[in-house]
Amino acid sequence: MKRSYIGLALGALVAVGAVLSLPSCGHDQKLVSIAVSPSSYTFLENVQGETTNFTAYGTYIHPPATKDITTQVTWGVDVNWLTIASGPTAGGTVTVQGTCGISDVSATAPEGTGGSSNIVVGYGSVTVNDPTNPICPGGSATNGELVVTPTGTGVGTVSSEPGGISCPGTACGAQFPAGDLITLTASAGSGSTFSAWTGCTVASNPNQCSVTIPGGGVVNVTAKFTSP
Repeated sequence: MKRSYIGLALGALVAVGAVLSLPSCGHDQKLVSIAVSPSSYTFLENVQGETTNFTAYGTYIHPPATKDITTQVTWGVDVNWLTIASGPTAGGTVTVQGTCGISDVSATAPEGTGGSSNIVVGYGSVTVNDPTNPICPGGSATNGELVVTPTGTGVGTVSSEPGGISCPGTACGAQFPAGDLITLTASAGSGSTFSAWTGCTVASNPNQCSVTIPGGGVVNVTAKFTSP
């Protein structure tokens, strides 16, 4: 009986020793991976100064945990037409600088809090489109873009035939095949009147105008609404 007790005691000591000898357990928490969210983002148009935000999530062991480490990682992009901010106030903010293409977005951090020199990296991507530029992602020389901007002191809407423009509303710009003739119609809101077009050919009905879509280009049209 004594031997059984002695055997159990020795077994317990061996088990405790094995737990205490596990690598890193009970020491500094260790970062093992970084996930960048979203994994990809697309700017539908090339608009200088437009921004979006990426988030970095770190997965740790000893003990296991997942944390938002957006302001703790070092962010980077691999092109000069994007910038990305690091730091406690604006980590992960990407800004377009005025051209188009595709770039990797990286988030890097040391793997441990105890001075480890190993670096963990997570990746995402960002695409900047210019639908009117054939060298850009999503661009085409066989399409053009029509953009409508309401102006003035009044309110109203502008729609297109064929459909695509509904402004203000779901869209104030749309792509159309090069050479298409687009008819725009302005409708004044309550207490307002429609007064003028710029950038298109006015029809016999002054509330309508037409635009021929250029290949690989942009047509900007303004619709002015006034109020008493």
